[in-house]
Amino acid sequence: MKINCEYRIKDDIGFFLEAEEITKLELSEATGISRMTIDLIEKRGMASDEVCEKFYSYLYKNNYRLNAVKEELIKEGPQCVAFHGSKNGLSEVSVSGSRDNCDFGCGLYLGQTYHQALSFVCEYPNSSVYSFGYSFEGLRIAEFDCSLDWMLAICYFRGTIKQYAESKKVQAIVKRIEEADVVIAPIADNKMFYIMSQFAEGEVNADAALHSLSASSLGFQYVIKSEKALGRIIPIERYYLSLPEREDCRKELIERGYEIDTKLKLAKREFKDGLYIEELLK
Repeated sequence: MKINCEYRIKDDIGFFLEAEEITKLELSEATGISRMTIDLIEKRGMASDEVCEKFYSYLYKNNYRLNAVKEELIKEGPQCVAFHGSKNGLSEVSVSGSRDNCDFGCGLYLGQTYHQALSFVCEYPNSSVYSFGYSFEGLRIAEFDCSLDWMLAICYFRGTIKQYAESKKVQAIVKRIEEADVVIAPIADNKMFYIMSQFAEGEVNADAALHSLSASSLGFQYVIKSEKALGRIIPIERYYLSLPEREDCRKELIERGYEIDTKLKLAKREFKDGLYIEELLK
């Protein structure tokens, strides 16, 4: 599927001029973007990354959380919306474009919120976030909550339970996923996967791991696994990620890491009697 949506900087400049009741000359002086460049953006609807950085950084530093508010507004509309973070921008998407060792194998991974998508790409200087409308009606869906099956599925596809890969329980989970058009499941970032790795290595029992993961929830992800499901999504908009917004997100992730470490330590203390992986899959 081709992706043609781009930054809506023309509309965003128009919004800011109206909201602040300022002129294009005043905006030029404040951002360092020439008046001529602003006029060209109004005509063409496009701008270079350098110009986008100047404009969107200025907005963010002046407490305009434009991308987050756009998410709120778009979700008030009739269509269901999900988000995808890209390290270098998208020209097309497919169900075979991701790595095999992602949470549920190959597929197009979408997140429930804008911030989820941002958190996965905020380290990359050329990253951006895309919104997609979707409808999964009539599709085969494999749905998971924060459960042992979810944890085993991710450990399987990320390659950390190879010694248990042929167990009946694991293979039944894999079959559900491989037969699905869409997988709906909690997101697991790398910090959460560290907890799963501890479980896979027999260092943490299932109860301690799951309570830690449940308390660290990032929301849900939608994994598009088939061409039929890919045909049910529509690109909406590309969001520019300014440097100050990405820096704030990185700081939040550091704090999140401290919280998850503490949750795991507390869970180990509170849930000492749970079953370990070798007991569950023996």
